[in-house]
Amino acid sequence: MNGDGIDERARGGALARARGMSRRAVIGGLATAALAGGGAAATAVEGTQARRSAVAFGTTVTITLIATPGLDVEAAFAAGFAEIRAVEAAANLFDPQSELARLERDGRLERPSALLRELLAAALRLAALTDGAFDPTVQPIWRAWSAAAAAGRLAGDEALAAAVARSGWHHLRLGDDALSFDRPGMALTLNGIAQGYACDRVVAVLARHGVAAALVDSGEFGARGRPAADRAWTVAIADPRDDGRAIARTALADGRFLATSADSETHWTADFAEHHIVDPATGRSPRELAEVTVAAASGASADGLSTAAMVLGEEKSRQLFRRLGGIDAMFVHKDGRITTTDATVFAAR
Repeated sequence: MNGDGIDERARGGALARARGMSRRAVIGGLATAALAGGGAAATAVEGTQARRSAVAFGTTVTITLIATPGLDVEAAFAAGFAEIRAVEAAANLFDPQSELARLERDGRLERPSALLRELLAAALRLAALTDGAFDPTVQPIWRAWSAAAAAGRLAGDEALAAAVARSGWHHLRLGDDALSFDRPGMALTLNGIAQGYACDRVVAVLARHGVAAALVDSGEFGARGRPAADRAWTVAIADPRDDGRAIARTALADGRFLATSADSETHWTADFAEHHIVDPATGRSPRELAEVTVAAASGASADGLSTAAMVLGEEKSRQLFRRLGGIDAMFVHKDGRITTTDATVFAAR
């Protein structure tokens, strides 16, 4: 924790080629009274701060809430973490019995769970809004890069063309009773939206349990209320080239969510030119941006839009965000230059 009282835990996970997914580039968030020069912990009116962490989505997830009189704190935590576990199970790529695994194996999934249907509906809405820059069907492209890295090389044009031909969000059918692909060899990944969607669900269930103020860190961030009358929940944003250093911070207003995508999470080349975020149309990584942080009114939107912005680049992203409204973003370019849609939202460190 730094001198400002902001929790700057490193993201975890190596950045080396094919080491697997690490946390998003948001370092960590913790609102504290120390932002104003003192106090061991943030307090709200008649409340104290309580915090619980667990491992999910391959990282540490944390719920921080203000425990007010009469609140069943443990029940609230249990409900919040249950939502995280449910989303993690729905988005599990590694369990052969999961819904995603069965859909990939059979090309069709009968009677999908309500949670998976909702999550996929959100993903398809984002795909349509971004004209496919966000695409949940890019898993074959990821596998082409991963297989090439395991063999000590980069993915070639032929392999990528074949993977792109097995992708395409408009080839996923979300019907009343079933999910299906209309193209063979397709597969889904929900990594670009699941953590933000989980954040949405946790904030909602905490509200139902009577929690007036909370900060949820599911790998992306969501805020409810304020930790104190004169304080907002504050999140530090990491440098994509040094995840131990914050380059900005933002105060999350009530009902606001924050997500970051970066080229440093998993990269295939030492110069970060090829990494885990790909243009679904080509299978190769976009070259303009190193990191994008998006603040929005839902975690799923912030999560998916941060990925889409990496693909679209700054100018097209700005056009999209203006059209959607209520979106703020910070763009970190490959050369280290930082631009924002609103400098008052992202304060330089």
